[in-house]
Amino acid sequence: MTALMLIVALTLRLLVSPSAIEAQQAGKVYRIGVLAGSAHDPRAQRGYAVLHQGLRALGYVEGQNVILEYRFAEANIARLPALAADLVRRHVDLIVAAGHPMVLAAKQATTTIPIVMTVPTDPVETGLVDSLAPPGGNMTGLTNRVVEIAGKPLELFKEAVPTLGRVAVFYDAANPTNFRHAHAVQTAGQALGVTVQLWEVRGPDDVARVFAALRQERPDGLYVTGGPLLRAHEQRLIDFALQSGFPSVHEGREAVEAGGLLSYAYDIAYQYRRVASYVAKILQGTTPAALPVERPMKFELIVNLQTAKALGLTIPPSILFQADEVMQ
Repeated sequence: MTALMLIVALTLRLLVSPSAIEAQQAGKVYRIGVLAGSAHDPRAQRGYAVLHQGLRALGYVEGQNVILEYRFAEANIARLPALAADLVRRHVDLIVAAGHPMVLAAKQATTTIPIVMTVPTDPVETGLVDSLAPPGGNMTGLTNRVVEIAGKPLELFKEAVPTLGRVAVFYDAANPTNFRHAHAVQTAGQALGVTVQLWEVRGPDDVARVFAALRQERPDGLYVTGGPLLRAHEQRLIDFALQSGFPSVHEGREAVEAGGLLSYAYDIAYQYRRVASYVAKILQGTTPAALPVERPMKFELIVNLQTAKALGLTIPPSILFQADEVMQ
């Protein structure tokens, strides 16, 4: 080995964290538990694909030195405590939890296993962490501020559909985050001169019931909040909106790809790349308490012009100018 090659080899070795070197020497295979709402949620599926890609880019390859164990509640949040307890019994090295019900279940299941969360609410206000920096305890991650910015999608919806006077908001009444989200939209409606009607959904039967009522009520548009239950029925909601002639606003580009009119939401690819980086840091020895909770500022506006045409709408240039993507 030449002197130059030796220097390069030593430098590269110094750049690798000691814990990563130890893991390589010991052949360590990390087990990551993922506590999730539904296996059939297209938005979540996209996020998990990015998580895998992000971990691979950081040296954690599925089946080689890391195994991801998924537990899906399938839109039934009552199942979450048992699913979280199962991950704890399996002695996973870390838990990734997305959404307030999932994060709360993970928090209640363990005070020692590190948890990387993504939540749509203020985690300090909801008691998940002591503070954003430092969070304290065994949990850190990201807060995507969906509830905090709930009025922005309604504002853009009103700009896209100037005749918008009454909006029906679908929300999961059993999901505390959905409850806060829906009422935040109602408050924002008052400032925008839009009447917001809240419609509870607790299961498939409620979806059909609300559909029947809205055929009579004839609102000017639908606002669909997120969460496992509503995402499980999102295609039904989109199809109903199109068949009934209602423009709709959603939380996520996947809904717009499926036929929704527009979405204003956090960029889930960016978010899960950040989740991957948090996971890697913790596996390399950083404690969750030392990693501040991050507040991503990357949001995207997506508009479906084909849907607009089907509804007989002309989207104003101001909205098209602001859009991150316009689907033809």
